[in-house]
Amino acid sequence: MNNLMKGLFLGSAAGLVVISGAQAADLPLKAKAVEYVRVCSMYGAGFYYIPGTDTCIKLGGYARVDFGVNTNAPLFFGNTATQAGAQNRYSNAFTWRSRADLTIDTRTATDYGVVRTYFDGGFTWTSGGYGGVRVGGTAYDASPAGASGNGAVVGGQLGVYFSFIQFAGFTVGKAVSQFTAPWGNYPGMNISDALVGGGGAFSGVNQLTYTAEFGNGVSAAISAQDPSAYYQAGIFNLGVASPGRTPIWTGVPPFFGPVFLPPVMLGYGLSAYGGTTMPDFVGQVRVDQAWGLVQASVAAHHNNPAYYGGVETTGGPANKWGWAGQLALTIRNLPTGPGDVINISGVYTHGATRYNIQDMTAQAGGSTIYSGTDSIGFGFAPDSVYAPNGDLQLVTTWGMRGGYVHNWSPHWSSSIFGAYASIRYTDGAKAYMCGVSIPFALLGGLTTCNPDYNIAQVGANVRWTPVKNLTFTTEAAYSMLDQKFAGVANVPNNWAVGKPEGNYTVKDQDMWSVMFRAQRTW
Repeated sequence: MNNLMKGLFLGSAAGLVVISGAQAADLPLKAKAVEYVRVCSMYGAGFYYIPGTDTCIKLGGYARVDFGVNTNAPLFFGNTATQAGAQNRYSNAFTWRSRADLTIDTRTATDYGVVRTYFDGGFTWTSGGYGGVRVGGTAYDASPAGASGNGAVVGGQLGVYFSFIQFAGFTVGKAVSQFTAPWGNYPGMNISDALVGGGGAFSGVNQLTYTAEFGNGVSAAISAQDPSAYYQAGIFNLGVASPGRTPIWTGVPPFFGPVFLPPVMLGYGLSAYGGTTMPDFVGQVRVDQAWGLVQASVAAHHNNPAYYGGVETTGGPANKWGWAGQLALTIRNLPTGPGDVINISGVYTHGATRYNIQDMTAQAGGSTIYSGTDSIGFGFAPDSVYAPNGDLQLVTTWGMRGGYVHNWSPHWSSSIFGAYASIRYTDGAKAYMCGVSIPFALLGGLTTCNPDYNIAQVGANVRWTPVKNLTFTTEAAYSMLDQKFAGVANVPNNWAVGKPEGNYTVKDQDMWSVMFRAQRTW
């Protein structure tokens, strides 16, 4: 009996052990801890660690809507191109643009310092630009650059503004030019890319740069950058006669109005830049402290002309190096109020025109603008020109720009801004341009032939920020072309802009524009 009871007890115990083991096997394993996104405070507000890495990332961007009155172009500085320059029924009254922008900033601490990558890209949709003009059954493609199809309206455009890597003092990729002042093309305004008087390329230029930090806000940089996108204003071959065909006119902001498409440049021969064989070399020294900032920058720009004739056996002038210098100043802590600031810069160029006359524009070439039905003005701003069997003649310019920003309250601010630039040719260039290569549009009653000219610009705006990072702006601007030709120009029929053949008084021109902007930044 005892043995029987002992056997039953041991068997029950063994069964319980087996059952307990089976139940234990069915129990869930302990879950791994969830890795939450952590704040990365070492690089400023908005940075977070990418989960599972030691890299910090910050996302940003904005949504923007611009409405320009009397603009007729995505660049909102007056009616200055194609039908806009004609200022008649073919001129549109406004331009509308919407943009969404995204920025991605990553940083990783290493033994060599911080490794940084940065991207800024956006999608832009523009409407209200030039439409095609149909006269006598002939369709003229009057669309601006970037439009698709005859008479199309500018539509969506995807832009990469910045894309670069920074490591151990080096910057490689598409970044702000080292020549550019910290406030770029915008010393106090919003109007896009049309203010003369200083280098810009604020949306980035391909470059290889080394920057040295000396402490106390003092730094220096040396850079090699690609000139082909923003810094080649053109070289005119004055010795090549224009083909004599009816021109199509297109806009070249910020100059004033319609120009002949290459190869015709208002009769001033052919646009004759050779290939890009050398980068631009840029140096910069900056002192940035609480009271403000001082920056000095210089650039060397290579002028590589094509040939005297249409083929390589005709030879050509020797290439030349041009240069540009700029001094920029920012003054903070003004007695007029907290956050008020003054930005001002001055620039001088010799054979490097785009470091003054808006490097952001696609071409420099030449331009004209009509005022009503009886007057016309001319301006040309290449890097250099050359005559048959002659040397390269570098064009000289100088200019300045500035702005003052005042904060009336945390929600209201305003600014005033202005700019001035002067373009000058050598005596040798003038002698040939006025004696032999005079444009056919100017044949006739000229009393003064002088391709020199000046540009003056002034404007103001008011900004309202009802809540943080949401701003509404109203801005007005005025521009004047002070050109040095005088007399009467005999202009042929220009169907593309609706201008009849006739005599037009050559005189100074002016224009105005107004822009409204809404922007939400995040």
